[in-house]
Amino acid sequence: MEQFYEMQVAGLTRRLPLCKVSDELYIGAFVIFGDVELTVNSARDLLKIAPEHDIMITAESKGIPLVHEMARQSGENTYLIARKAPKLYMKEVVSTEVTSITTAKKQMLYIDSEDAAKMKGKRVLIIDDVISTGESLRAVEKLVKQSGGIVAGRMAILAEGDAKYRDDIQYLEYLPLFNPDGTKKEH
Repeated sequence: MEQFYEMQVAGLTRRLPLCKVSDELYIGAFVIFGDVELTVNSARDLLKIAPEHDIMITAESKGIPLVHEMARQSGENTYLIARKAPKLYMKEVVSTEVTSITTAKKQMLYIDSEDAAKMKGKRVLIIDDVISTGESLRAVEKLVKQSGGIVAGRMAILAEGDAKYRDDIQYLEYLPLFNPDGTKKEH
């Protein structure tokens, strides 16, 4: 029988299916892809608490609709995406390694010199859908700093697990980790 975790986020109720990460750990699958209402409301609420910034960046892929909507709502015409693979159009690629709770193996993130130039000397706001271990966030932050950008802030819709104790991120709601029986893990 499939288990769910019901939560409130950005004024909406969503039921997240619980997914097995290991024999002892399950997570609530939070997916904004295809959920326009959730994306629009989350972008609105994050912008209310966003620090001053010049440009926003996210890691491919689930943060893309969120950063797009945040840019649209705030009247910004440009945002950046740290890609999971170098693309043919990318020149003078800058890269860094990332390990994530939802990804089984190490990955790389890439930006090109044009995007790096857009961050140089600028206040860069890092956006993600969920911050858990913080590895994806650290990788994007490394790209920002390698490009000469200044990290203006780190934001996500949800802080998962121990991420809620971090004082260097802003988020809308807390997402607990789960035991195999669907109960919340105690810290």
